Amino acid sequence: MEIIWIYRSLNLSILMILAMGCSEYQKLLSSEDSANQYKQAEILYNDSEFKKAAKLFERAAPRYRGTPQAERVIFLYADSYYNAGDYYLAAHQFENFIQSYPQSQKVIEAHFKEAICYYNLSPKFSLDQEDTYKAVEKLQLFINNFPTAEYTEDANDAIIELQIKLEKKEFEIAKNYYTIRDYNAAITSLDNFISSFPGNNFREESLYFKFLSSYEIAINSVESKKQERLKQVVTQYNSIISYYPESVFIEDLNKKMEIVNEELSINEETQIAVLTK
Repeated sequence: MEIIWIYRSLNLSILMILAMGCSEYQKLLSSEDSANQYKQAEILYNDSEFKKAAKLFERAAPRYRGTPQAERVIFLYADSYYNAGDYYLAAHQFENFIQSYPQSQKVIEAHFKEAICYYNLSPKFSLDQEDTYKAVEKLQLFINNFPTAEYTEDANDAIIELQIKLEKKEFEIAKNYYTIRDYNAAITSLDNFISSFPGNNFREESLYFKFLSSYEIAINSVESKKQERLKQVVTQYNSIISYYPESVFIEDLNKKMEIVNEELSINEETQIAVLTK
């Protein structure tokens, strides 16, 4: 019983200390003592208490406007949101910092982190990609303006990753036409995708689904159009093999080509028979 009582007393003491800490923090938030707010915000920032630091910097910042300390306050304010993972607010504050202090030694870092905020906000490929496009734009602008900065390689890597995401979204949209069996729309959409994203990471797969779409159209065509469409499938097969002789889809491609060649032979024999009558 005595051990349990000691344990409960310790827990109660810890809770009281935390409550007192929270109470002091709340008092500081609502106070007019901007110097103390700034001081405590820096302490919290250095202790990685970024959310709490951001709130104190937010309270202190307006009162430091126009002072020598304002540049540091605004940067740490933005960086607190950044480290806390609140990227929308961080991006806004970094933009504010860039506009207010374009000659600052921290401006390059601010440009980069603003762009990375949108990189972190970029959603999975199936969702709206507005933040992805904005991230690419900001990162490219950073690279153009600061080509030799220490963050440039990271910016390039981030752009490549985001471009692959954008490519995947457009590819999946085009591929979906095949999934719903709208084969003509699939061919058009895949052609547009290939031309819009030259050298993309989904080119082989795009050509494969274009082949499959053409194959389905040809195999299910009326006899008067089948021969010509089957020959188009052969052309597409040869194109894929010329680019990707060891394609990951080679087994399925070859199986379907057996059927295509068989159909072509039957059609040719039928035409010969008609001509010799």
